[in-house]
Amino acid sequence: MALSPFTRPKAGETSLRRRAEALAAPFPGLQAEAERVAAIVAQGVHGRRRAGMGESFWQYRPYDSSDAARSIDWRRSARSDALFVRETEWEASNTVWMWRDGSAGMDWSSDPKKNPTKKDRASVLSMALATLLIRGGERCAVLGESERPRTGKAGLERVTARMAASMGEAENLQADIPSHARILIASDFLDGADKWRERLSRLTARPASGVLLHIIDPAEENFPYSGRVRLTYPGSGLIEPLIVGRAERARENYVARFAAHKQTMANTARRLGWSLVTHHTDQPATRALAALYSAFCGDMNK
Repeated sequence: MALSPFTRPKAGETSLRRRAEALAAPFPGLQAEAERVAAIVAQGVHGRRRAGMGESFWQYRPYDSSDAARSIDWRRSARSDALFVRETEWEASNTVWMWRDGSAGMDWSSDPKKNPTKKDRASVLSMALATLLIRGGERCAVLGESERPRTGKAGLERVTARMAASMGEAENLQADIPSHARILIASDFLDGADKWRERLSRLTARPASGVLLHIIDPAEENFPYSGRVRLTYPGSGLIEPLIVGRAERARENYVARFAAHKQTMANTARRLGWSLVTHHTDQPATRALAALYSAFCGDMNK
């Protein structure tokens, strides 16, 4: 049935709808992949439950002379010759803010038939980490795009949807966050070590810290090209392409410079108190997710 003139969308509305649909299009696939990766890793990691302030029963443990008498559970102790203390589960939740680089260079894969783009892999890992953290009682938010951190099933849906559609603008790294916030930054870090040192120093001064997820396409590190190669700068029509006559002659120098860049980022993270996880897009996502989850949980449990 044709639309009447009164129900036909305006040109501007049609454009907005198309943009919204384009942004949302990757979400189902990325979400399914994130849930699959999270499910695999969840089978091999231990929960973060521990004793502390809370209302939920966790376990009984033998009474110690340092315990107050009021902490003894007399009903449980009456069933044996020993005294027992009833422990509750620690319920204070942490908040993790997530940022995934959305620059043009992230939307690239050297072999689209085999490997995902850096952007898609970074999105999947961020969404999968949010899945594990929120299921563990933590709160998550997309830096610069979420109005507040969320938890629970509805919160997870909001966070993952925002992450899938995020433009990943660098300005979002300057968004207001509480002191001592924990942050995940997923990027290829090809903006340059100096620029990232400045950004991370600014975040550390708030103070904030977290984990850097360094996403690398294997071709970026190995430079497996030969013969005449035309290199372009993604997303910019202002920088002229670089023509390399015999790429194999440039490989050794290129590989050395890329290795130096990786080391510089690792040194920067270490000096500022951040952790760094490196992931190549031709490797299983589960391996990187396990490292990310371990890094965040180990740091939160300190």
